[in-house]
Amino acid sequence: MKFPERFQNLPEYAFPRLRALLDVHEPARDPIAMTIGEPRHSFPDWVGQVLAENIDGFAKYPPNDGSPELRQAITDWIKRRYSVDLDHDTQVMALNGTREGLYNAAMALCPEMKSGQKPVILMPNPFYQVYAVATLAVAADPVYVPATAETGHLPDFTTVPNGILNRTALVYICSPANPQGAVADCDYWKSLITLAEKYDFKILADECYSEIYRDTPPVGALQVAAEMGADPERVVIFHSLSKRSNLPGLRSGFVASGAENIRHIKQLRNYAGAPLPLPLQQVAANVWADEAHVDQNRALYRDKYQAADEIFAETTGYAPPQAGFFLWLPVEDGEATALKLWRETGVRVLPGAYLSRDVGGQNPGAGYIRVAMVAPMNEMQDGLIRLRDCIYR
Repeated sequence: MKFPERFQNLPEYAFPRLRALLDVHEPARDPIAMTIGEPRHSFPDWVGQVLAENIDGFAKYPPNDGSPELRQAITDWIKRRYSVDLDHDTQVMALNGTREGLYNAAMALCPEMKSGQKPVILMPNPFYQVYAVATLAVAADPVYVPATAETGHLPDFTTVPNGILNRTALVYICSPANPQGAVADCDYWKSLITLAEKYDFKILADECYSEIYRDTPPVGALQVAAEMGADPERVVIFHSLSKRSNLPGLRSGFVASGAENIRHIKQLRNYAGAPLPLPLQQVAANVWADEAHVDQNRALYRDKYQAADEIFAETTGYAPPQAGFFLWLPVEDGEATALKLWRETGVRVLPGAYLSRDVGGQNPGAGYIRVAMVAPMNEMQDGLIRLRDCIYR
């Protein structure tokens, strides 16, 4: 029996790979999990009531695009957050989690040929792994652009050779960045959008961490495109309630763009989608409409930023994240460090190489570990102190 070859060279996914590395060893102390970006702050206490009031919606097929109430709540939020007016009927679609959207956007929007050749999809390195799988699924060539300390932990797409840019159909970019916490500013977005217009590609902007930041709200790709007067089809944005509202299990996000992009994405959803159940759509509409719980959540992360800054104040190479809830900590060897931490302290972290690809014999994540600051404050501080004392002292 034959299987498709396009996925055969994928490395084992990060978390099974981590279990194989660590679980054959016993930790020396009580474990502290700091690997997965699963928020553990409280979500709004009224979510259960809204769900109960709409429970009869489980008896109905949900609308593929999202209910009118949900789509209106999303466009209202975009207007408040980014000062961009979008039509809730034609320019947004609800997602069953943004991973679905990030994958299917490539399926819906990547052409079979670009400039008479096989298309290219650019992405940062390291990166969220669905970008690479989506690229292979549409038979495009993935090109991994380094996002290192030298580039401000964001990919410099202007360094990509013209021959590659001429073949580029889509660009994935994450801001705030996972795993580094770097934020694309206005000038960065202007440069990328200008490049997209010159070489005729679309930008798939993964902005799922946009509401977790220190002081200044990260600027958005669609916001800058609107200010520039760029073609609204040039940028496709993705947002989620998982991080913003501590509701990863709700599986609620959205995609927004120009009407033509969204028409193609909706058409694919009609045939191959998994829309959010109606009661969950009603919950999502209420959550997008409320900012009080988001402000409270952000305040908790600000306290965590401060705690991490204090713990690593004397650590060479420590770079305070601008946003998101990960620390991207420099080490000699990420995999060896993760194993040492687990065996000697019980702290469980993710080797940076598991989030990156080897290019030219170099893996830009190999000298890092990713540490998720999602646990309650006392537990998180304990974990960070154990980590610091084990590998930096």
